[in-house]
Formats: sequence, structure tokens, C-alpha cells
Amino acid sequence: MAKLGKRTRAAREAVAGKREIPLDEAVSLIKSNANAKFDETVEIAMNLGVDPRHADQMVRGKVTLPNGTGKDVRVAVFARGPKAEEATEAGADIVGAEDLMETIQSGKIEFDRCIATPDMMPLVGRLGKILGPRNLMPNPKVGTVTMDVAQAVQSAKGGEVQFKAEKAGVVHAGVGKASFEAQKLAENIRAFVDAVSKAKPSGAKGTYLKKVSLSSTMGPGVSVDLTSATGN
Repeated sequence: MAKLGKRTRAAREAVAGKREIPLDEAVSLIKSNANAKFDETVEIAMNLGVDPRHADQMVRGKVTLPNGTGKDVRVAVFARGPKAEEATEAGADIVGAEDLMETIQSGKIEFDRCIATPDMMPLVGRLGKILGPRNLMPNPKVGTVTMDVAQAVQSAKGGEVQFKAEKAGVVHAGVGKASFEAQKLAENIRAFVDAVSKAKPSGAKGTYLKKVSLSSTMGPGVSVDLTSATGN
């Protein structure tokens, strides 16, 4: 087994034995243990009482974090003609049609969000096996299949975060950077938890929100008291 470095040991010792602590305390712990040489992302994991294999228990949605993500989001848009021009003017990093499809098929995926106009979906549909596993497939439920490409591009670059429950009923997302003020991180986290709470599917039975955990990119995780995370 590889020896743990001093920073890693210290970080783990700092959170050892701490369970379901108040959100403000959890944020402070995460910030103080984010000692990497880069600005670590603060990540949230929510365990939900759902089985996404059932259509009526799928959790999917989006939320605009009040203080942004701190991340430069690269956006690709499938569009033609005036809509392609609109996307470019709105700040899209890559805009195209068949040429963009071929670039993606070659394995070159240099974007974090993919948007498409409805008429482009037959083309985009061919990329399902590539974009789907990366959670990049445009979807009308989260506003990435739309004629209003300018708004979609601006939202993506302005702090909008998409979420989707994985097989085990867990939702993951980045909710800011370790360099953010503690209050701003807490505001982002509560906004995200609120959005996931409101996305509760009709088929969810029993306890919906089971556990909320926070971590930084390189740091250990800590579980958060649900009441303090929901603001209730």
C-alpha cells in the first residue's frame, strides 16, 4: 500500500469521526483541507432514495448557482445558418453540423456542454454512444435541445449546472471552487440541494434525500447535516 503524504494524512485526520456536521462547519473543513497546488473544485454527492432504472424514479434537472461554478465551461452547439451565427455571437466555443459530428466521432471532444437545435437531433442522435456515457447528450428536459441557443449558451457559461441520478441513485456535481468565500459556497450548495429536492420524481417512495456529502478534488469527504443543507 502506498504511503500517504503529510497533507493527505492531515486532511483525513481533520475529518475523522465527523458525521453529519452543519453545512457551515463542513464548508470550512473542506476549504481548510484543500491544499493542492491548484484551485480545487468543491464537489457534492447526494444519495437519493430512488432507482433510476425505473423511468418514474429518474432524477434529472438543472440549476443556476447564485455564485457561479468558478469553471470556464466550453460549449459546443449543433446548428446551421442564422442559429449557428446566434450561437457564435452568444459565446459558443464550437459551432457546427456534420463537421462537428465528424470531429466528435474521431474522438476529439473539447467541450463540457453540448447544445442542439431540434432539427439537428437526427444528426446528433448518431453520437449517442459517445455523448451519452459522458452525460453530454443534448436533452430538451434540461434545455439543451432548443431554438433559443443564445440563452442556452449564456446559461451554460453563467453558472448553470446539470444533474442526473446515476445507477445507485447518487447525484454528483461541482458547486464552486475552494477559493470561494465560505458563504458563497454555502449558498451554492443550498441552491443545488433545493433544486434536487424539487426534482423528486413521482415514483420515489420513502425517504428521498438520504445523505449529502462534500469534498474537494483532492480532499476527503465529509457528510453534512441534511437540515442545515436544505435550509429547513
